[in-house]
Amino acid sequence: MKSVLISVFVSFAALFGFATAGHAQFGGLKGLGGIANSVNKGLDKLKDVELSDEDEAKLGDQISANVRQKFGVVQDPDIHKYVTLVGMTLARNTSYKLPWHFIVLDTDGVNAFAAPGGYVHITRGALAMMKNESELAGVLGHELTHVTQKHTMKTIQKGKLVQMGANETKASAGVMQKLVDEGTKVVLAGYGRDQELEADAEAVPLTARVGYDPTGLRKFLDALSDRNKDSQTKQGLFASHPEMNERLQKLDALAAKQKSDAMAVLAERFKGHVKYELVDLSKTAAVADGAKGLTDGNDGKKDDKKDDKEKKPSRFSSVVKTATGGGSETKQSASVTGSGGSRGVDNEINAKGGSNPAPVAVTVSDAELAAFIKEGNLRA
Repeated sequence: MKSVLISVFVSFAALFGFATAGHAQFGGLKGLGGIANSVNKGLDKLKDVELSDEDEAKLGDQISANVRQKFGVVQDPDIHKYVTLVGMTLARNTSYKLPWHFIVLDTDGVNAFAAPGGYVHITRGALAMMKNESELAGVLGHELTHVTQKHTMKTIQKGKLVQMGANETKASAGVMQKLVDEGTKVVLAGYGRDQELEADAEAVPLTARVGYDPTGLRKFLDALSDRNKDSQTKQGLFASHPEMNERLQKLDALAAKQKSDAMAVLAERFKGHVKYELVDLSKTAAVADGAKGLTDGNDGKKDDKKDDKEKKPSRFSSVVKTATGGGSETKQSASVTGSGGSRGVDNEINAKGGSNPAPVAVTVSDAELAAFIKEGNLRA
């Protein structure tokens, strides 16, 4: 109901703007002015939600639970520890204070998701498409930036997706749940053009500072572009916005600026931990469009006529519309398809997931991280 009221407030405010501009021509419109004044007072009482570090951690934990519920979690401590070691090598070079959590999702879909509070998720499908550790570092660096730059909350605030009334607080019943619901939609649907480019711009120098080959992210995206070449719709991680060619060109320019004696690729170490085989996009088992109530029901085609101001762009061709709350999800339909990509279904975001959403506990000591960095000829 509140979202409806907010829309009404905005509509009356727009009408008030018209009445003010036409005051001299139409003789005042005092009635409308009075209504608009009261509406403006109502608008003044609405405010964006600001989160403390503790609140951000709680929000991220619940959003991560929704993501894990959708795709399942690979129950393999070794792969989680390896991804965590790569992630922590990068994360220690940021100023972010909250704990980091690196989670491998149990799906063939090629994707990665960043949630507030230091939660970074990557699919086994994405790992299967990578050739070396520098590519993994590039993707994790990109997702890390979505966290450090607080892109989820900025998207919620910019779109006025969740606001509080004058007498509400973050602790008010329903406020946090609304943040979880909207935050889950944002995390699964992806971010706008500027935020994706910002994440690219931060990821490349971050990986170079650590000692990785700074072209890792670019090479991964190039492989993703090739994976999408026969698809009627752009699918998967970073695929829909901004345009891939633009991203690749910018990544080339960013990598060219990095000067480093060490350009670690670490293909052998990567292959020693990552054993997954890439499933062709056309053969990726996907939950039928709408089966989980998580897609918007469109044909997945991008509307080039809509810009950032009209509609928040997605990294996917299908935008998540209905998110689950508190880690529970609508019962999954048994109906799946292996060729949805040819019919406009995004097999990456709708990829069938595993049945176990339980997180895998990983502990990395300072000594283990130091040894990992030294072994890879990286920099602390």
